[in-house]
Amino acid sequence: MKTIGMIGGMSWESSEEYYRYINEGIKEKLGGFHSAKCVMVSIDFSPMEAAMRSGDWDSITAILVDAAQRLERSGADFILICTNTMHKMAPQVQQAVSIPILHIIDATVTAVKAAGMDTIGLLGTRFTMEEQFYAARLAEVHGLKVLIPEAEERTEVHRIIFDELCLGSILPQSRAAYQQIIRSLQAKGAQGIILGCTEIGLLLRPEDSELPLFDTTKLHAKAAVDYALDLLGDEVMKSVG
Repeated sequence: MKTIGMIGGMSWESSEEYYRYINEGIKEKLGGFHSAKCVMVSIDFSPMEAAMRSGDWDSITAILVDAAQRLERSGADFILICTNTMHKMAPQVQQAVSIPILHIIDATVTAVKAAGMDTIGLLGTRFTMEEQFYAARLAEVHGLKVLIPEAEERTEVHRIIFDELCLGSILPQSRAAYQQIIRSLQAKGAQGIILGCTEIGLLLRPEDSELPLFDTTKLHAKAAVDYALDLLGDEVMKSVG
């Protein structure tokens, strides 16, 4: 079994889910008392959040690179960046280490394509929804058509993530707001919805949506289990550059 390296803490609420999903996956595959061989560097999210607000992505990159190098020195065989938004810096982080990064988008797209979909709605932070590092990889690397909410809807999706979900607050009215946004994306032609923030799965469950939901936290964790056990095809381990 390979040792899984995780960069977590962004937020710790979703990092907790990663740890649980990965260990549940190992137990399901191997049975008995088996659990995952893993190591996590958990980052203090407050300085990261402040840097995002100010646009100081260089400081964020330095923090992530340091975390990845610490994981490599600790014996990790590959790395998960346990957040969607921070994959903006995945190419720089990959350049700083010699072990591979298992990209959250690639792990998610495997499930999307298995479901036979080519048009997908995307929910996440405003960085994930609006910047090209995410949608371009979905479109250019994987050939998907990506739909995002309207501007006011994007503002609300982002607000709920940072003001509520990252602070452990799960509110019914926010679930209803997301459900309405999903219906709007469905009307535009979305066949499914990528939950492109690792906290959204804390708010939305499959039964909350008429469209299939692709929970990036669960799918990333599942891919990590498969890769740790040599069950993941090489085609999923695409370059993060």
